[in-house]
Amino acid sequence: MAGFHFLVSRVKSCTETMQLGRLILILLSITLLTTSCKRSAAPVSVAENPSSVNGVQIGSSTLPRAKALEDMSWTKLDGFEQKLRDLRGKAVILDFWATYCKPCLEEIPHLMELEKKYGKENLVLVGLHVGGDEDRPKIPEFVERLGIGYTLGIPELALQEFVFAGTKGEIPQTAVFDRRGNMVAKFIGFDPETKSKLDEAVSTAVQSK
Repeated sequence: MAGFHFLVSRVKSCTETMQLGRLILILLSITLLTTSCKRSAAPVSVAENPSSVNGVQIGSSTLPRAKALEDMSWTKLDGFEQKLRDLRGKAVILDFWATYCKPCLEEIPHLMELEKKYGKENLVLVGLHVGGDEDRPKIPEFVERLGIGYTLGIPELALQEFVFAGTKGEIPQTAVFDRRGNMVAKFIGFDPETKSKLDEAVSTAVQSK
């Protein structure tokens, strides 16, 4: 009789073990299913980190590359084209911006201060809008609000690709060129450290011959 009770106990133990095992498998399956269906993190908005510039994917292999830097151009808002070579003999700042870019709001007034400090005969400031078609109608109000008086334009694809190469398209991006048309430095974003380095780069560019 004792043997019978022992056998029943063993069977009961095995049954409980099997049930526990099934329960563990069910819980594991639910966990895996939940994990696989879990929504990924929300993508960074275009306003904070654009993956394209004026509708062109950053890093696109279809963009023209075989163009000399001095021949790269932008179309001014008045419709006329301007090339980097047209500004030879002066230091140049090309600032890539958009109206929704908060760091741009901080940087632009400082860029205007630099232009005023060195004079337009020595330093040319060009703002190149990269906010896309949906942002372009907002430019006039933005210009009036910040008191922008320098040239604004839309960069050609070759220039976009050259300046944004190796980056994810963060803005502002600010490229500084010396009087010979060589790029002295490029900066992404704007903060006190960037401001200091930008000032140094502009000083070097203006003093170049």
